[in-house]
Amino acid sequence: MNHAQWKTRRTRRLLGETVQEPPAYVEAGHALALGQAVHDRRVALGISQAELARRAGMTQPQISNIEGGDSVPTLPLLTRLADALDASLTIHLEGGESDFRFTPHHSSGPAASSDGGATSVA
Repeated sequence: MNHAQWKTRRTRRLLGETVQEPPAYVEAGHALALGQAVHDRRVALGISQAELARRAGMTQPQISNIEGGDSVPTLPLLTRLADALDASLTIHLEGGESDFRFTPHHSSGPAASSDGGATSVA
């Protein structure tokens, strides 16, 4: 898609028109939403990327790639991330929209007052 097409799509969205997004654009949005949810939950816990990586049996660059939306983890890795973040992960995908929500396992501690790392992208 060239710049002129992007501008037209942006303008159409701002005007409230329905715009069909290319599959790669939708997938990138899902990856970014997941990355933001991981970041939000990690920050709510007050831990570094290195600490999360240690807890999940990963490396810090792998966590950085996930948080940046550059990598989409497998289901087993998502399970390890949720465990490392002391939370349950709920994923809701519908069309071009996604919602990734980390729900803390415990009701005490600094994460209890956060939104649990919920991130939605439309």
